[in-house]
Amino acid sequence: MKNSTEHPLLTVNHLTKHFQIKRGFPKSVSYTVKAVDDVSFHINRKEAFGLAGESGCGKSTVGRCVLRLIEPDSGQVFLQETDITGLKDQELRSIRKKMQIIFQDP
Repeated sequence: MKNSTEHPLLTVNHLTKHFQIKRGFPKSVSYTVKAVDDVSFHINRKEAFGLAGESGCGKSTVGRCVLRLIEPDSGQVFLQETDITGLKDQELRSIRKKMQIIFQDP
């Protein structure tokens, strides 16, 4: 049974990442791609978690935002009780040693 004071290993709250794309020459057109839009989940200790979906749906972008390899536009990511969305580079480097993405090669 889970201890009531134990926090999830990873918590993602309302993660959002949009990209601004410009296309065309000489007149460029800008549009927004909503790669990740309000994604939330948590992972408990000793729990397996997989993120599945169609090609281009934002799975890799979620992983990169969680590790802050790319910065999310909004939302929060907690590793245990630590909010990593506000960490500085030095603090982030040390905490990344505890995190890893495993991409599946089709």
